[in-house]
Amino acid sequence: MIDTRLESAVLSKTRKVAGVQTLVLEEKVFNDGELVERALDFFAQHQDGTVYYFGEAVDNYENGKLVDHAGSWLAGKNGAAPGIIMPANPVVGQTFNQENAPGVAEDRSTVLALDENVKTPAGKFRGCAKFEDTNPLESQSTSEFKWFCPGVGLVRDVDAEGFIELVSYATHAPAARATADQAGGVDAGEDGDDEAVDD
Repeated sequence: MIDTRLESAVLSKTRKVAGVQTLVLEEKVFNDGELVERALDFFAQHQDGTVYYFGEAVDNYENGKLVDHAGSWLAGKNGAAPGIIMPANPVVGQTFNQENAPGVAEDRSTVLALDENVKTPAGKFRGCAKFEDTNPLESQSTSEFKWFCPGVGLVRDVDAEGFIELVSYATHAPAARATADQAGGVDAGEDGDDEAVDD
């Protein structure tokens, strides 16, 4: 069985995607200690509280070497539009698109519960929301279950291959804040302002 580790960190920088200044989250995935993916995810929060997902820049690795950028997409490019990563006021049974990149990334999520208690190596968490994610682009789409907890975020992720749990976390005052006052109506045209982020 493969030992998978996910490291996530909010970077102290922003990136403009489809005309909206977004916050940058870096995620690194390791299998048996070897880096297999590094992704920069772009998020912004609407004034109503909804958190929108504006895309990701993905680096995929094999044997320590960069092989491709499969899975990358940006709102405003090639017909892609922002998805919703977290509704402001989720309701059990609610379904929404997390990703809106036709043929590239089309993940959907359904709210299953809103008051779950979860215990992980990082501690006990109350009032957590449970989601079921599906990917319609997979030939045999399977469900992935995620638990998000107040003040922390993702604490558990379970799919057919196994699970990932939060083992430690640290919170800091955000060095960069991104808000999308017009996130829900972003123009997804090809001419969206897109500034590079420094790595």
